[in-house]
Amino acid sequence: MPRSVNSVASRARRKKIIKQAKGYFGRRKNVWTIAKNAVEKAMLYSYRDRRVKKRNFRSLWIARINAGARVNGMSYSQFIGKVKAKNIQLNRKVLADLAMNNPEAFKAIVDKIK
Repeated sequence: MPRSVNSVASRARRKKIIKQAKGYFGRRKNVWTIAKNAVEKAMLYSYRDRRVKKRNFRSLWIARINAGARVNGMSYSQFIGKVKAKNIQLNRKVLADLAMNNPEAFKAIVDKIK
């Protein structure tokens, strides 16, 4: 019995990877083996960086809160410690937004915890 090759499924698999490689430069977008490696690497980066994005945003929020707290005569660690002690239920994202876009409200929070 002759060997049977499922070329329909093989072509579909390759086509799917080539479609994901759309927009890549040079042979990465149209040569099967190179595109496969590039797409696999891109998937690893995207998986990793979905977690890294959370870290980056948290560090950005901390920097903004620190800047707002120092304008009002406190350090970041003192500010966060007193916010927790006074049981103010605002997370870093909200505090950073207030520090950037609404300094009066942020100053009111600082005055409340002092």
